[in-house]
Amino acid sequence: MTRSDRITALQTAARERIVILDGPKGTEVQSLGLTDADFRGQRFAGHNHDLQGDNDILNLTRPDAIRDIHRAYAEAGAQIMSTNTFNANAISQDDYGLSSTAYDINRAGAQIARSVADEFSTGGDICWVAGAMGPTSRTLSLSPDVNRPEYRAATFEEMVAIYNQAARGLLDGGADYLLIETVFDTLNAKAAIAAVKDLENETGETIPMALSMTVVDMSGRNLSGQTVEAFWNSIRHADPISVGINCALGAEQMRPYAVALSRVADTLVHVYPNAGLPNDLGGYDETPETTSGHLGEWASSGLFNIVGGCCGTTPAHIRAIAKAVKDAPVRQIPVRPSAMRLSGLEPFELAS
Repeated sequence: MTRSDRITALQTAARERIVILDGPKGTEVQSLGLTDADFRGQRFAGHNHDLQGDNDILNLTRPDAIRDIHRAYAEAGAQIMSTNTFNANAISQDDYGLSSTAYDINRAGAQIARSVADEFSTGGDICWVAGAMGPTSRTLSLSPDVNRPEYRAATFEEMVAIYNQAARGLLDGGADYLLIETVFDTLNAKAAIAAVKDLENETGETIPMALSMTVVDMSGRNLSGQTVEAFWNSIRHADPISVGINCALGAEQMRPYAVALSRVADTLVHVYPNAGLPNDLGGYDETPETTSGHLGEWASSGLFNIVGGCCGTTPAHIRAIAKAVKDAPVRQIPVRPSAMRLSGLEPFELAS
């Protein structure tokens, strides 16, 4: 089955039933109690940086551990495996002196997820691989220096090149589509979109992508100030197979923004909230029953096509979510009248 065939199957499935996305890898990695030697492996045994905490490098040094995490999510009911590549870009890996390994990490991450997805694609059921591309640690819209508001830590062109490299690795490793996730700065997402479009022009192939915004607080906006409706207007031209919201908030807090996005997005909608809000120690206490209870209610209201979990969720959460939404009606994609739709921080629509 080709990538195009698998994406067609995903789009068909997500219009007929709710499809289950997996959960975070970091939570599970932390539970393994890995040592610095695990992160280094043989390849980086003599590397002059501390590598403990670089979860993405485990794609190269402990692929067995990452494969087991994917299997745990698949056994819990996940049908979309998101790759362990959230920070597998040259900017984030530079913190560990490993910027030159970004392509290798992405390719290996996709290969691991692909192997598990294929393992669980049996009896007519299909599992898919979403190539995760995180936001990097830099923002194109804002200056990191309050005394130099004009300064940017990276240029748009540099960001495009970084995303291009990550996307190549993910696609070469077997990802079905690219998941541009945790978008706190829409301009960063624009750079990722540009990178994908450059690859399309180079290869002559259509490369499916999904985009996922992060609402940073109860104002309902991302860090660069956009509402979810404005974000959709900003990225709709990319023709994503799905658009959604992830991270920052728990399901209870995220619901009104999911409602707003579900109303305007004429494509599939995905959601993967955190397990509630972090506690005083930065951990997450929301139980699988609580998270799934919220998302089960969302499902009964027809708010999404694809659902999973973000920070603090575990295979137990995904199992409970899958059970809660099993018989729920799938969201119907709205047909919206033609109009000129623009965006700044707010959406603007000029009806024809």
